[in-house]
Amino acid sequence: MLALLLALGSSLAYGCADFLGGLGARKAHVLRTVMIAAPASLAVELLLWPVLGASFGAGALGWGAASGVASAAAFALLYRTLAIGPMNVLSPVTALVSAALPVGVGLLQGEHLAVTGLVGLPLALVAVLLVSAGHGAGSARPSRTALLLAFGAGTAIALQLVFLHQAPSDSGVAPLIVGRAVSSAVTLAAAGVMHRRLGSERPAYAMSAAAGVLDSMANLLFLFAARSGDLAVVAVIVALYPAGTVLLARAVLAERVHRGQLVGLGTAAVAVGLLALS
Repeated sequence: MLALLLALGSSLAYGCADFLGGLGARKAHVLRTVMIAAPASLAVELLLWPVLGASFGAGALGWGAASGVASAAAFALLYRTLAIGPMNVLSPVTALVSAALPVGVGLLQGEHLAVTGLVGLPLALVAVLLVSAGHGAGSARPSRTALLLAFGAGTAIALQLVFLHQAPSDSGVAPLIVGRAVSSAVTLAAAGVMHRRLGSERPAYAMSAAAGVLDSMANLLFLFAARSGDLAVVAVIVALYPAGTVLLARAVLAERVHRGQLVGLGTAAVAVGLLALS
């Protein structure tokens, strides 16, 4: 139950971070937004270091660095995927892959589920698809390149979660600090190379920083959830993060929540209940 609650908190934090990051990216180039969000996220993890502890052993350094590289790759592939669209087809593909791969890894590592979990897990995967799909998902057909990018983005997100899960359980927040430092370095290097394409628009500083803080909290909650529960269950719950984005968009921007997304939210609630009983 503790792992489930932590995973739900991580999912909500990821959804809120994506919402704020998306709003910030409307005001300036997305890399300008990330250049604010990444240091803010790293600052939070450094502040948590004295409280939660960190052991920078070989395992923490290696798996943390791997998660950072995967995080940077996920960022690049995801935004490239959504740029060439259609988003309402590719976003569910990315979300499903990011959930399914960690589930497979967890089951291969010997994790076992009760009967309710065996029902709740595929139901949660269906909920991921429904919640992240927009209106009229069948109205446009993605290119082969777009689908490959979507699979690549989902795989990179999944690898980030798997690598964090592989880090030693006694390493504290060390994997997060190392991963964020690596992904920040890669992002800043990309921004330096592309500085002429970034434009002169100023980013939304407070919004971008808040997105970074929330992303850091989401990573932290995921790490603790994965350490106290099964990766197969935790990953699929975390992959429900589009639900938080959808609900915030409805509350703040008055965006319409489509019928399929409402069904997805209800399906998610049932799936979480079943997983809680497993």
